[in-house]
Amino acid sequence: MKKSTFWAGIATAATVVTGLTIWAVHSPSAGPSESKSVSVAEDTKSAPKPATKSVTKSVDALLQSALKRQTHQDFAGAAEDYRRVLEADPNNKQAWYGMGLIDQASGRTAEARKDYDKALEADPRFTSALYSQAFMLRSSDPDRAIELLGRAAAIQPRAAAVQLQLGQLLAERNRDGEAGEAFRRAVAADGRLLSRVPEEFRDAASP
Repeated sequence: MKKSTFWAGIATAATVVTGLTIWAVHSPSAGPSESKSVSVAEDTKSAPKPATKSVTKSVDALLQSALKRQTHQDFAGAAEDYRRVLEADPNNKQAWYGMGLIDQASGRTAEARKDYDKALEADPRFTSALYSQAFMLRSSDPDRAIELLGRAAAIQPRAAAVQLQLGQLLAERNRDGEAGEAFRRAVAADGRLLSRVPEEFRDAASP
């Protein structure tokens, strides 16, 4: 399975679940693909064998199936596919992230937060999980949301939508100096966003 195909599907599924395209800015995070699997051996004390290509293909097929079901809002079916992936690969960040989207859409915020945390344990630079958890926590835990967006912005400093959202949260917390910097970076990356910057910050954010 090509990474570009998988991430295009993730972006679509995230948009369907959250209803907010601005938070579906997904790109492959640094690091190797987590679409691996663990071989099952009768002797648990023996060294683990490398995952076979057939098992890896099975995991990839489950991820694709989950994305298709998620896009069609078959969340129960998608969750079952993700759980099967996690049985083979407990650290699969895509599966944990998909579970997070489903739990978030179903109002299970505590579970979604755990899912996103698991995805970030597997890959701390996984920007999709950083964005989605920040969006989920923007009202209930704005300081945590700011921290998550700050991490995402450090990984992708020219991600204009992330800088804009970070600036808005910082402004709401009266951290005007930091907010101004975030708005400036957002507009520098995409000048079309100037009209979305709060009026009191526009002069500072203008190129």
